[in-house]
Amino acid sequence: MNASALNEQFGLAGVLRFEEHGELIRAQVNLPSCEATAYLQGAHLTHWKPSGQTPALFMSERSAFVPGKAIRGGVPICFPWFGGRSDGGSGPSHGFARIEPWELAFAALMPDAAGDSLQLTFVLGPTELSRSLGFDHFRIACEMVLGATLTMRLTVANLGDKPLRFEEALHSYFSVADVHQAPVTGLESAEYLDKRDHNLQKAAPDGPLQLTSFSDRVFPANTASTIIQDAGNQRIFRIEKQNSATTVVWNPWSDGSATLADLGPDSWLTFLCVEAANTGSDSITLEPGATHTMTLSVRVEPAA
Repeated sequence: MNASALNEQFGLAGVLRFEEHGELIRAQVNLPSCEATAYLQGAHLTHWKPSGQTPALFMSERSAFVPGKAIRGGVPICFPWFGGRSDGGSGPSHGFARIEPWELAFAALMPDAAGDSLQLTFVLGPTELSRSLGFDHFRIACEMVLGATLTMRLTVANLGDKPLRFEEALHSYFSVADVHQAPVTGLESAEYLDKRDHNLQKAAPDGPLQLTSFSDRVFPANTASTIIQDAGNQRIFRIEKQNSATTVVWNPWSDGSATLADLGPDSWLTFLCVEAANTGSDSITLEPGATHTMTLSVRVEPAA
């Protein structure tokens, strides 16, 4: 469906419009409570700016907007694996969901306690790429509720007659003024796997987690809410999740950024990824006919 057809079916005057950007189609949202942008490729939220705030999500200026290439920044959806394919098979990094075109199934204004929000629901079923990778009996829905609070719900359904095993993540890039001044609370003393050090199991500090180098930390069996202190912007991100047993904290620092063509050499200074996920030992196995929903909720608040 092209942008004109989407506007005719789902557009809301002054609130929701669809347009082409690069070679992709995106939805532009304008509400008194927030601004937002979401692409149909990957059901990818790339911009969310609550009223009175600077943008809450980081987006790389070098990101390409072409079919089949992952967008760098925002909230990529990782499915059905996280990182490399865990069963040893071939396939794109972080799975196929973030590089496939999704369908928009629903768009409507929703009144809430903080004012109007907009709900967008995107769906993805089997594609030529997914079938070639062995995934042909599933359906995914990504529901975004965009307002003063951001809520994302990722629901996976097993439509086959055999169990479906998968990993998933909402790979959120939070925009900060300076990652050197962006400690994370809520993970005190938690056990994590250090992917930068042969997946060795380590323990986080008993105080706030402050990154000082290239970090790729996977916290298994961790359902904690977290807070990012964005000192330079005098705000905090309050991050809550449901049905997510893994938390991932990632920043490539200067050395990792140098290996990523779609990330500027100094971009690492201005984001921190704190992700809701189910990976590794927390991966999900769905019985035939079953569904699973993982939820991420984010509020931006003034620093105390």
